[in-house]
Amino acid sequence: MDWLRVHRGDAPLVIAFPHGGTDLAGLDEQFVSPWQARIDTDWWIADLYAFAADLGATLVATGISRSVIDMNRDPSGASLYPGQATTDLCPTTTFDGDPLYRVNGPDQAEIERRLGLFHRPYHEALAGELRRLKAAHGTVVLYDAHSIRSRVPRLFDGELPQFNIGTNGGATCAPELEAAVDVICAASGHGHVVNGRFKGGWTTRHYGDPGRGIHAIQMELAQRGYMAEPVPRTPANWPSPLDSDPAVLASLRQVIAAARDFAKGKS
Repeated sequence: MDWLRVHRGDAPLVIAFPHGGTDLAGLDEQFVSPWQARIDTDWWIADLYAFAADLGATLVATGISRSVIDMNRDPSGASLYPGQATTDLCPTTTFDGDPLYRVNGPDQAEIERRLGLFHRPYHEALAGELRRLKAAHGTVVLYDAHSIRSRVPRLFDGELPQFNIGTNGGATCAPELEAAVDVICAASGHGHVVNGRFKGGWTTRHYGDPGRGIHAIQMELAQRGYMAEPVPRTPANWPSPLDSDPAVLASLRQVIAAARDFAKGKS
């Protein structure tokens, strides 16, 4: 499975990248355009966190686009945010509500096919790495790494804070870990929020079990912290190149180190 990338480290920390992929799995002609199908990618997210490998983290990333199947959605199709605008397990629209498919989106049989080909193998790999590291250390942190445009009116009002920390209201990790990440982001000089619009997706909620030594936390970054956000976006200017704000990158390094050190301290 060349679309599934796992870098194994020895520290009690797993970083997941469910939305950084751009591979359309041979479905290019079904979409309005390949560019449209990739428009809401968490651009450059694995490159942004590449430093984490040197800290001993295990990295699990999919190369499959979220437009094919969203690795951070409940496989049952249940909404993570009932009553709020969001995208589905196999999305049919972009974040802005524009249609992704030329004709019809996938039927249930096609959704099941994509679950078997991509969603389940990704989560089997992620679960396997968590088991490996928990067996070695007793405690492990799962850090689910995301990014999104700073302004998406269909999904949220105004401008998103730079750092959006999600622990499903404190249910998916120990309060000490949430507090440590909160303090670092607060000291960054950039806006931050804990359990705001993004409280943690299916990955965080599914795996986070502090009582069993698995602490899960999601970070949703506003993309302005590491790339330009042109308006309007066109195939000529989007995605823009990776260009990290040094202060944002420094804060991310501190956050990842704090997550690793928390798990080591509990091991």
